[in-house]
Amino acid sequence: MKPLLDETHDPKARSWVESANAAASEFPIQNLPFGVFRRHDKDADARVGVAIGDRVLDVAGVGSEGLLADSDVKGAAEACGADCPGGASLNALMALGSGPRRALRRRLHALLRDDGPASDREAVSRHLVPQAEVEMLLPAAVGDYTDFYASVFHATNVGKLFRPDNPLLPNYKYVPIGYHGRASSLVVSGTAVRRPLGQTRDGEAAPQFGPSKALDYELEVGFFVSAGNEMETRIPLAEAEDHIFGICLVNDWSARDIQAWEYQPLGPFLAKSFATSLSPWVVTLEALAPFRAGAFARPAGDPAPLPYLFDSDDQQYGGLNLSLEASLLSARMREMGLAPVVLSRSNFRDLYWTMAQLLTHHASNGCNLRAGDLLASGTVSGADKSARGCLLELTSRGREPITLPSGEQRRFLEDGDEIILHGYCEGDGFRRIGLGACSGTILGARVS
Repeated sequence: MKPLLDETHDPKARSWVESANAAASEFPIQNLPFGVFRRHDKDADARVGVAIGDRVLDVAGVGSEGLLADSDVKGAAEACGADCPGGASLNALMALGSGPRRALRRRLHALLRDDGPASDREAVSRHLVPQAEVEMLLPAAVGDYTDFYASVFHATNVGKLFRPDNPLLPNYKYVPIGYHGRASSLVVSGTAVRRPLGQTRDGEAAPQFGPSKALDYELEVGFFVSAGNEMETRIPLAEAEDHIFGICLVNDWSARDIQAWEYQPLGPFLAKSFATSLSPWVVTLEALAPFRAGAFARPAGDPAPLPYLFDSDDQQYGGLNLSLEASLLSARMREMGLAPVVLSRSNFRDLYWTMAQLLTHHASNGCNLRAGDLLASGTVSGADKSARGCLLELTSRGREPITLPSGEQRRFLEDGDEIILHGYCEGDGFRRIGLGACSGTILGARVS
């Protein structure tokens, strides 16, 4: 589907929330991502909010002022209420589909513009909260989580480490590869991650049970399902983006030594189910419209997608120019006052499969997707070594350690290491927007 541009993408638009106008702000008025927050007051309820500069706008609070009562936004505003089913989450808003979401975005944009109605500014300002004074929660109650393997560069690099003569298996360029992840262990950015225990095997020695010695991160992008589909029905590729709400950053932590022993013949299990970190803000497809790009240009000789995975609009607009980076801050670097070191930079447009193709394939067997389900890209890597999105690739399975500014070396993650993911979109003639951060610090294994 061709992305729609409107007044919310105007690069000249400014907000009366001054922090949103700063060049470095990830959340200018052109972004307006959704999330779920709670004030630090221990008795505070969780609320649905929108990020604007260094503030959070309480959507239900704005609605209580009568400013979201028009027929085209009323349903979406009510879906953001704290009394929606299951408590405050984005699920109810997600379930409404793209039309109500787009209308709510346009209304909030109008209320926050510096040339908007001054009479409404005082009422809206009563429901702005500094981000420093809130706790961010998971944005949705995720019923199911699927992780894909959509970067051909990642798949090739990893394949070479294990199968030098045959890095890509025959199915890769025909079918999006994925596995069913563990939704219960999704955690919001900032949550510490405990080093997992599991079975490993060193060479021909007997298997052992203990803490992972090869803990890794994976730089990924996730997208949330909006309106779902009924069981036994499919989602045509041309309609797939109507079923996508927006994107966030994902770190699918991986214990490589546990994975190496357990993954055959059914794939990842305990090596990944211990924790997956998400950034708290969900950037909507509407905000991403100016940064859409063509789908990955398949090299000559690669098969064309099968008909159910091909649509001309998806080929023209299905990609996304989203810059990604992963940084590491070790405990020693923290003590020395050093800044995090960037490990890799990659771009989401380098995925072999588009978001729409992943979603359409997921539902192609009649699988029912539901509002709030999370689909993740898999590690996003590029052609260059500097664009490899995990330590397994960067260190060639630990054989080529990287050196940190503190003089330490890393083959895999050590206790006290913090991984910070960032992502942003920028393009000529449009305001730069960000996804916020996705971070997590490794804690020692709990062995007793």
